[in-house]
Amino acid sequence: MLIGMSKTGFQGITALTVPYMAIAFGAKESTGIILPKLCMADIIAVCYFRKKADWKAVVRLLPAAVAGFFIAIWVDDQIPASDFRFLLGITLLTVFLVMLWSEFTGSQNRWAHAWWFAPFFGLLGGFVTMIGNAAGAVMAIYLLTMRKEKMEFIGTNAWFFMVVNLLKLPLQILVWHNITFESFRLNLLMLPFLGLGACIGLRIVRRFSDQSFHRFIQIVTAFSIILMITR
Repeated sequence: MLIGMSKTGFQGITALTVPYMAIAFGAKESTGIILPKLCMADIIAVCYFRKKADWKAVVRLLPAAVAGFFIAIWVDDQIPASDFRFLLGITLLTVFLVMLWSEFTGSQNRWAHAWWFAPFFGLLGGFVTMIGNAAGAVMAIYLLTMRKEKMEFIGTNAWFFMVVNLLKLPLQILVWHNITFESFRLNLLMLPFLGLGACIGLRIVRRFSDQSFHRFIQIVTAFSIILMITR
């Protein structure tokens, strides 16, 4: 239900599910159980928000995100994921604080229009989503910095993650071998709850103004970053 809600407006709420799934099934194994759920929820979200996405933003992020997949595969065999999670958390915290400062002072964040900004976030997003399906904070900071209105924010997020998660499936199956027939059958059993969560998310998010929606996303993103740094 939480994953379904996260895809229809409550991005970042999966920060509550990822660590507990890792505890229950193991860090790498849990990514193979969560990923098909995310793909199913992405498809539900895209069906609803199919006309709301900023496709230019999606295209700018995708090439670097794919590169991030392969960096994650290499890093997984070389360096403890916890070290990179901490470094990533500090990096995201820095960018997040700059974004908040720009908003507080009413100044334009110059980084948002730099040539490297979208590739940087695409690379981070691809890396983190491959390592632990936890790129919600990365995408949230990028879209908040770009100052997308509520529905465009959700639509762009939905399309980006649907493409990214579907591209990850072959790598998870053929390289990490953590998506099996048994894990996929478990995901099919969870499909009704994903749909229910998506409907709940849609009903609640309609009640948010753009400003309150952005505040909610900022709070959840800050919480996600804290989890990344401390766990």
